[in-house]
Amino acid sequence: MNDMYRENILDLYKSPLNKGKLENSTHEFSKNNPLCGDEIAIQLFVKNNIIDDVKFQGNGCAISMAAASMITEKIKNMNLNEVKSLNKDDILEMIKIPLSPVRLKCALLSLDVVKGALENESKSI
Repeated sequence: MNDMYRENILDLYKSPLNKGKLENSTHEFSKNNPLCGDEIAIQLFVKNNIIDDVKFQGNGCAISMAAASMITEKIKNMNLNEVKSLNKDDILEMIKIPLSPVRLKCALLSLDVVKGALENESKSI
């Protein structure tokens, strides 16, 4: 069963969803993981307290890029309060494979960046 999830992670690493630049973002944030060199920047377009669109850019390992792809898919059309309540367990549930403590930091980087973006409004709509 884990092989199927590993394959999904590799597919998302090779062809990530929501990767690119959002020209009209309302919120953005970036962060890196110095332990392994992962870097992720996330841009959000928030309208009426809902994430209307989201894009990410970055470089890193398969886990960090797949997690960024998964979380950006998950938060589209979500209410900001729901997004703020996402936690480590939600990420682990999306990834569905056991992670070492080092890989856990890779998986959680995009969650940290999303929460940072929510606190870092770039323009008001």
